[in-house]
Amino acid sequence: MSKSKGFINEFKQFIMRGNVMDMAVGVIVGGAFTAIVTSLNEDLLSPILAIFGGTDFSNLTVKLGSGENAPVLMYGNFITAVINFLITALVIFCLVKGINSLGNKVKRKEEEQEEAAPTVKMCPYCRSEIAIEATRCPHCTSQLSE
Repeated sequence: MSKSKGFINEFKQFIMRGNVMDMAVGVIVGGAFTAIVTSLNEDLLSPILAIFGGTDFSNLTVKLGSGENAPVLMYGNFITAVINFLITALVIFCLVKGINSLGNKVKRKEEEQEEAAPTVKMCPYCRSEIAIEATRCPHCTSQLSE
C-alpha cells in the first residue's frame, strides 16, 4: 500500500468520526455569533460611547506621508476589532461558566443519589451491620438469602 492510499484512508476515518461535522457546525455558528457581536459593538455600543465624550473608533486614522495616494493606518478599525473580540470572549466565557455550573449541579445531584444508595444491610439473625454484597454474615456466619 502506498503512502498516499494510507493517507487517504486515514483522512476518510477522520472525516467519518463525526468530530469534523461538530467542528463545521461550530464554525458556522461562531461566524453568525461574530456578526451579532460586531453589530452590537458598531450599532449600539459605539454610539452610546460617543454620547459620553468618546469617539467613533472607525474614524481614527493616521496618514503616512503626503499626497492623496499616501498609505493610511486605520487604527480605529483595529480598536473596534479588539473591542469585538473582548465582547465575544466575555460572552463565551459567561456561556462556558454557566454550562459548567449547570454540569456541576447535575454531577452533584448524581453523587448525592449515589451516596443515598445503601452500602450496608442488617443480618436477619444477629442484627449486625454487614456489607450489602455479603452472602454470609461475618459475625454469626449465617448464610444469607439473596
